[in-house]
Amino acid sequence: MSTKTNPKEKHRMSKAQASRAAVLAQLEAEEAKELGAKKQDGKSFAELFEEAVKERDFNVGDVVTGRVLEVNPDFVLVDINYKSEGLIPINEFQTADGKPNIKPDDVVQVYIDKIENENGMVVLSKDKADMLKAWNDISRAAEAEELVEGTIIAKVKGGLSVDIGVKAFLPGSQIDLRPVRNLDQFIGKRLKFKVIKFNKKRGNIVLSRRALLEKEREHLKHQTLETIREGQIVDGIVKNITDYGAFIDLGGMDGLLHITDMSWGRLKHPSQILNIGDEIKVKVLKYDTERERVSLGLKQLQPDPWENVQAKYQVGQKLSGKIVSLADYGAFVELQEGVEGLIHVSEMSWTQRVKHPSKIVAIDDTVNVIVLDIDTANRRISLGMKQLEENPWVALKEKYPPGTVIEGQIKSITDFGVFIGIEEGIDGLVHISDFSWTKRVNHPSEVYKKGDTIKAVVLSVDMENERFSLGIKQLEKDPWGEVASKYPVGAQLDVKVTKTADFGVFVELEPEIEGLIHISELSTNRVEKVEDVAKPGDMIRAEVISIDRDARKIGLSAKQVTVKGDRAEIQKYSKSGSSKTSLGDLFGDQFKPAKSDEGGES
Repeated sequence: MSTKTNPKEKHRMSKAQASRAAVLAQLEAEEAKELGAKKQDGKSFAELFEEAVKERDFNVGDVVTGRVLEVNPDFVLVDINYKSEGLIPINEFQTADGKPNIKPDDVVQVYIDKIENENGMVVLSKDKADMLKAWNDISRAAEAEELVEGTIIAKVKGGLSVDIGVKAFLPGSQIDLRPVRNLDQFIGKRLKFKVIKFNKKRGNIVLSRRALLEKEREHLKHQTLETIREGQIVDGIVKNITDYGAFIDLGGMDGLLHITDMSWGRLKHPSQILNIGDEIKVKVLKYDTERERVSLGLKQLQPDPWENVQAKYQVGQKLSGKIVSLADYGAFVELQEGVEGLIHVSEMSWTQRVKHPSKIVAIDDTVNVIVLDIDTANRRISLGMKQLEENPWVALKEKYPPGTVIEGQIKSITDFGVFIGIEEGIDGLVHISDFSWTKRVNHPSEVYKKGDTIKAVVLSVDMENERFSLGIKQLEKDPWGEVASKYPVGAQLDVKVTKTADFGVFVELEPEIEGLIHISELSTNRVEKVEDVAKPGDMIRAEVISIDRDARKIGLSAKQVTVKGDRAEIQKYSKSGSSKTSLGDLFGDQFKPAKSDEGGES
């Protein structure tokens, strides 16, 4: 029997037909060699072909070698020398860039997933073949806690997909030591991992990069702790940034770079000069061995700008700078990076009462200033703005010498006095003690109200302290100036009781002139209660016994009047000599012995 096949017709045959033809051709050749031998066991060529195919023994779960016939957008056609070709989804050949890494005639190991589908084709899987092939190695690595190497190929739900010979899952929590927001940055990278979970039956493999990093970090930490010293300059990587500073990875351990140690100048936020991932050099400022905490400095690698402040700036020097901060008490001006000066609110204007610097300046304003004082020890420079203008207080002192009478409106009232407007921005103070020579005023509001127009006398103009002192009582003559001559010590007069107190009574010598009779001076007899001897409205004969003009006090005594009167009677009696009346009869009980509390004589 002779069978010949035209090459063109063979090209048009299906794969099954071509295989059948090949088997038949082989059998025909054998038959020719045996010179017409009988058919083995009387079987036809078709039957022999079927037997040849069956001898291949294809079963579900086998891993076989195949040759790629075609690469299509959705699948790859693979020949495994079976009666039909097999299909494999294209995504099983995709790499990290999303492109398939396969071409016709490539030889691949595939897994038989199904002998025949509804279209009569075998269903194959490259992933499962790779997994079975690599499983023993991965299982051994997991049991021995060895590392495996793989390429991150895609982002999947909850983490990343890694090719370690088979597809494995890398959870998001196991990617790094800290949570990672941008997973795309890892795609395409080839890294080492630790197998933390695997299930051969389900074909699941879970990896961890974090476990590897933790181990490496712990090793680096011990090395760093052994070598780190205060004052040492070390390399680090910016790991995290907060409002108050940045954490720097020194190799296995983190150090804190506080915002105040980043720059000699003023920083609002560390992100102004640092970014996560930056490689920087820092200086170890402090190392706490017990708590394993490291404080770092960046500005300390640069010269301290305050070292040349004394040579660069002098008192009286005019400068310009930018307002960088405001406080209730003043504004800070940056004179150079790392050097700031303070303009106190009192140094901003000669005439305005600046309650807050924001009324005069704002942040980022460029201002002209003059240096008032330099304190390098405390890193302070005092600046002034008003000193760049003419001091109006010099002219005020010349314009308003003491004794000048002015008239103005009350601008404000305080517990201690009233402020009267003198000129634009200039107020003068009348202290409560300068309201009246004689009247006691508890609060200025008892006498005046805001807006009243009053007259006052200039008492003094203090340029240094910028104070304009006025007086109202000075408009009149001080009645106390004549008190000493009008009421000399020893003078007796009738006075009216105005009010009483536990220690005595106040009496009126004349309108607005008061004196005090102490309780001990009210009577020659002992007085227990003032009210038993005098009450408001009573007239009392009293003698002036003391005058204190500075304190504006006059002391009087009613007892002294009685004593002097008694002495006069005695002298009168002694001179007459005609009376037979005894002194005991004349003064009665005044000469009798006082009785003690027990009733006896003392």
